[in-house]
Amino acid sequence: MSQINYKSQQEIIMKIVSCNDIFAEDCLLMGGDSQRRLVFVDGFFHRCGQWKDRIYKYFAERNINAKIVPIECSEDTKDLETLLCILGHMERFNLLRRSEPVIAIGGGVLTDMVGFASSMFRRGVPYIKVPTTLLGMVDAGLGAKTSINHFDRRNRLGSYFPPILTCIDRQFLQTLDPKEITVAMGEIIKIAVIKDAELFEFIEKNLECVLENKFVCEAGKKIIDRSSALMMEELEPNLWEKDLERVVDFGHTFSPIPEMKSLTDTGATPLAHGEAVALDVLFSSKLSVMRGMLTKEEYNRILNLVEKSKLPVSHKYFDQAWILWDSLMDATRHRNGKQNAPVPTSIGRSIFLLDITLEEIERVIKYESHN
Repeated sequence: MSQINYKSQQEIIMKIVSCNDIFAEDCLLMGGDSQRRLVFVDGFFHRCGQWKDRIYKYFAERNINAKIVPIECSEDTKDLETLLCILGHMERFNLLRRSEPVIAIGGGVLTDMVGFASSMFRRGVPYIKVPTTLLGMVDAGLGAKTSINHFDRRNRLGSYFPPILTCIDRQFLQTLDPKEITVAMGEIIKIAVIKDAELFEFIEKNLECVLENKFVCEAGKKIIDRSSALMMEELEPNLWEKDLERVVDFGHTFSPIPEMKSLTDTGATPLAHGEAVALDVLFSSKLSVMRGMLTKEEYNRILNLVEKSKLPVSHKYFDQAWILWDSLMDATRHRNGKQNAPVPTSIGRSIFLLDITLEEIERVIKYESHN
């Protein structure tokens, strides 16, 4: 037997730009010298006249021949059919391989799908993310993961393909439905509980203000900036997830299957992603309390913040041990055979659990029902 080994390295530079008015900047034209752009826009965002008009005006004023394509986005349409639709637009646009970065303006569903399509088309074309939701700004719009839902599982098909640029503009939050703000609190609370006690305390003190102003205030900026920085702090050294002990998986151990099942079960309250994450945060934190690690006082602080954020604190699927066990087992396969379930030992500190049992899940459910 003969063997030849090859070793190659690729430098990855991901730029995240924060601005007060993206339509007054030229950042959307970064990364390419062509006078054309293919721009995918979340359908809901596109129907908002205030933003639709500014998108068209932006490219017209810069003499850019932009093809604007609205895409209807939800977890239900984050599928193979929509992915193929996006790829079809790339093909018909006769997209140049390097000098015409694709632009995605919308929430995490859109940026995930456009990122996945960009990773596939001609084995990879550059793209730019412009998250228009709070969840996109603190979670989905960051990092290199792209995906669609498939096999009745969330984000089952995907790739690691970082954008050349992510543009954060909080002005988009002004026109969001208030629920779009509250559901994103699940991811913000998650990162604070598992990594940063100071951020958690700051959110406690400023929650009413940031919710009332939809994060378009100084406190909101600080929370977004800190949450994003914490996320990137974890992602940067482990962008391709070589290390499967990831504290940012907190909130994503027991929640994925309940989240997806809730969207198709007419007898269940449908869960947005941030809501499912918040329920997982509470369940995982209660498990830590039962193991004698997290104090009841700190758990009550977490519970109180979740409630005040107008997130759910209970759901029928989080009372069904086999569903939670199924989700844990799926997460274990995703983590290459180890549970690697992050839980807080105090607010801002954590450990990974490797030995959660079905019986323990049942005890947590019963414990919750009596407190």
